[in-house]
Amino acid sequence: MRFDLVEDPMARSNNNRATDVKDTVDNSLALARHSDILFTPLLDGGKPVLNYRARLLQSNISEWAELKSVGSEIDEETDIKYLRSLDPVEWKDQDHYAVMGLQHMRFRATEEDIKRAYRFRVLRHHPDKRQAAGEAVIPDSDYFACIVKANEILGNPVKKRSYDSVDPKFDDYLPPKNCASENEFFKVYGDWFELNSRWSVIQPVPLLGNLKTPREKVEEFYSFWYDFDSWREYSYLDEEDKEKGQYREERRWIEKQNKQARAKLKKEEMSRIRNVVDNSYAVDPRISMFKEEDVQKKLEKKLARQNAVKLKQMEEQKIREEAEAKAREEREKIEADEREKELASKKEKEAHKRAMKKERKNLRTICKTNQYYAVGDDEVVTNMTSVEQLCEILPLNELEDLCKRLSSLDFEESRDVFLDKVNVVLKKIQHETNETIKVSQNRNGHGNSNNQEIEWSHDELALLTKAVNLFPAGTTHRWEVVANFLYQHANAKNKKQRSAKEVLAKAKDLKSADFSKNALKEEANLKAFDLFEKSVKNAVAVESEATQRVNESLQNKMKSGISVEDTSVNSSDKLKSTETVENRGWTSEDQKLLEQALKTYPASLADRWDRIADCVPNRTKKECMARFKEIAALVKAKKSAQNPLKKP
Repeated sequence: MRFDLVEDPMARSNNNRATDVKDTVDNSLALARHSDILFTPLLDGGKPVLNYRARLLQSNISEWAELKSVGSEIDEETDIKYLRSLDPVEWKDQDHYAVMGLQHMRFRATEEDIKRAYRFRVLRHHPDKRQAAGEAVIPDSDYFACIVKANEILGNPVKKRSYDSVDPKFDDYLPPKNCASENEFFKVYGDWFELNSRWSVIQPVPLLGNLKTPREKVEEFYSFWYDFDSWREYSYLDEEDKEKGQYREERRWIEKQNKQARAKLKKEEMSRIRNVVDNSYAVDPRISMFKEEDVQKKLEKKLARQNAVKLKQMEEQKIREEAEAKAREEREKIEADEREKELASKKEKEAHKRAMKKERKNLRTICKTNQYYAVGDDEVVTNMTSVEQLCEILPLNELEDLCKRLSSLDFEESRDVFLDKVNVVLKKIQHETNETIKVSQNRNGHGNSNNQEIEWSHDELALLTKAVNLFPAGTTHRWEVVANFLYQHANAKNKKQRSAKEVLAKAKDLKSADFSKNALKEEANLKAFDLFEKSVKNAVAVESEATQRVNESLQNKMKSGISVEDTSVNSSDKLKSTETVENRGWTSEDQKLLEQALKTYPASLADRWDRIADCVPNRTKKECMARFKEIAALVKAKKSAQNPLKKP
């Protein structure tokens, strides 16, 4: 059997060690490459040692193969040129992944990948090795310091994440807002979301999908990206290192500035992602399709509700029509029964009427045949009247009974029966008349008190009319208040206390009476000329007084040199305005303005009435004061009329 033997690489490094069982085996044995080699050591402990050395050799072989694979990804000439172009002072601007030879892996490089790459770089580019190979090395500016710095950053997970956040090879581009087709949208935005998914704290990240992606997945995708939580941070770009500060305050200030710069960059990053998500949501054909489906579903639901309402209305209409038909049938049935009853009652009344007519005719015929049971001519007319009274008053059964009795008896007996019946009817009529008189007397008062009613004077009637207008319907104890008002304002000579019942009765009489024939109207006509003459005298007096004031003002102005023509025009205007204002009544608008001014300006003001007059257009101070006194008098009279009723 032929064996391919290899020399143990570790044997050369162990020549100077003390010889024991393991060293003896290492120095005397060669390990075969094939697993089917048979070997039995001379000593009992040789087999475990042999297995251990075999595993160690296999590990070294695999590690060397991995180092060779790391180096195989690198173009040595380009790599050497790049490394020699590095400046250790500008280490922060260098591509650490390219320095380590991991530019093909970048942020996906694991801790083991970084360790292997660093070991490979040390074996190839260590200054000692290069000096041994005859290369000139300048210690202060050698590029190997950049390799050490790259390993320091990438070998630390925190620093690696900080550098990955600002990876110079990462493109922070924004996809276009509009896409020509659906396929272009899914390609452009799908690549962007896949590229930026590396920053997500939560993994795995849902991707854009395609046109056939279910709605639940699409909504989950946009919900995730709208609440996107990024681990990207910008501490690598800090302009100053806080550890360089000499004092604590300086270090705090540096840290504060760095935090502000990081927060600003973080905000810009989140805004960039949010804008892209908004644009994607706006142009996503699936969202448009979902919205159309929602609109269609909403329309279908609306139509379904409308149809349900229509069906309900139709059912209600049907129920209502059935109820109306049933009610109409019942009503028609009741009306038919009522008509039948009415017809039967009518027939019964007609039959009763015919029977009454027949019996009355019989009674008249019998009485006429017997000369109305009169002894002399004087009794004929009286008995004829009695016969008519009997016909009108007696009911049918009594008429029938009376006719039978009168027909069956002789003249004397029938005369006695007739007269007895007449007397009974007369007594009945007299009794009913007396009862009616009693009821009428009870309604109108005790006995004949109405006949003894005290007459109303013209002044009392005028006061009554005024009180009825002053205390309208709805006033508490209205007619008692009116009666009290009449008593308080009546003349001392003719002062009479009227009851509320009398006042109410008289008011009704005045309301129903013909005013054209009323004594009040006659008295008002008689006093009309006197009132007119009195008003004319007052107007003349006012005019003369105004003229006198105008003349005095003219004289004063002439003395002061003012033109008489202007003053004459003004005085004539004032006279006209005085004449018209004195005779003008108060409108509701003027009354409201006056009441508001009275509330606004209290009595404590010295120029109160001047201000009130200014608030009421076209009204003078005198008119406002007169109106106030008039209202105050009315209110006082009303209160004085109501106060006695409130006392016990």
